[in-house]
Amino acid sequence: MLNEREIESCYLGQFIPVHYHHNMLMDANRMHNFKAAIDYAVKPGMKVLELGGGTGVLSFFAAQKASKVYCVEFNPDMVQEARKFLAINKNGERVEVIHADAFEYLPPEPVDVVICEMIHVAMLREKQVEVIEHFKQRYLERFGGPLPVFMPEAVLMAVQPVQQEYDFDGFHAPIVQFQQPGQIQNGTSELAQPQVYSLIDFTQPNELLYRWEGQFVAERDGELNALRFITKNILAVVAERNSTIDWLNHYMTLPLAEPLKVRAGETVEVSFAYRAGGQIQSLQATMRATLQRVAAALPAFAA
Repeated sequence: MLNEREIESCYLGQFIPVHYHHNMLMDANRMHNFKAAIDYAVKPGMKVLELGGGTGVLSFFAAQKASKVYCVEFNPDMVQEARKFLAINKNGERVEVIHADAFEYLPPEPVDVVICEMIHVAMLREKQVEVIEHFKQRYLERFGGPLPVFMPEAVLMAVQPVQQEYDFDGFHAPIVQFQQPGQIQNGTSELAQPQVYSLIDFTQPNELLYRWEGQFVAERDGELNALRFITKNILAVVAERNSTIDWLNHYMTLPLAEPLKVRAGETVEVSFAYRAGGQIQSLQATMRATLQRVAAALPAFAA
């Protein structure tokens, strides 16, 4: 029997089924960038904590340099899988897989790096922000400062107005779509450039509510019928090269309840609000797009 937190986690997306982890292992973009970031951030002899370890692959990357890795996983099935996988991989004995709730767990000693990949586009569904905020507070109460390095270190979130095709072999169905970043998306017309609506810096306190109102100038004629959400995870800041190691989530395109005809040069006002870790529908229900109203010219004054 699952307890109350486990049941909620199934609903919110934290409890990712075992078979889905194969897709994450096959995601070269995710794997390569995390491996590079961990190799950069983790120095020989460090202590590392991973919150939400899944198969244990990120803990495995850390264990190639770290002397000790605490890998916390809430799903009992994944705990067994992670232990099995790590037992057959190099330096897997350096990883201790712990069945615990990331909202409650603290390591028995201070750690140098905390890896947490509970990340969904726009920080929806999964509890990344809330877990890290809880952890920072509890960690400081037990160990004092400084805080460990977090991975990702920061997250940039942006939004873009688009015209999205929703015809599926003659069947019209406005539905959420996920798109591979960096590829031409057939059926998607970008009506303006993306705008950043939030920057999450995990070294600083972070709010859990996102409210945004902004304006876009349409670059072409079209029907604004969807908003595309873009999430860029800054896994590590490479100061000596003045660069970063990043991971882009799949783009998420959400249909608007009320599409809007726009012409090039017109200003569109967009707004939305949602809570970190909330459901996709909670964001979608608040999305609005309207044309900026232009005040009518006053009649000329006759002397």
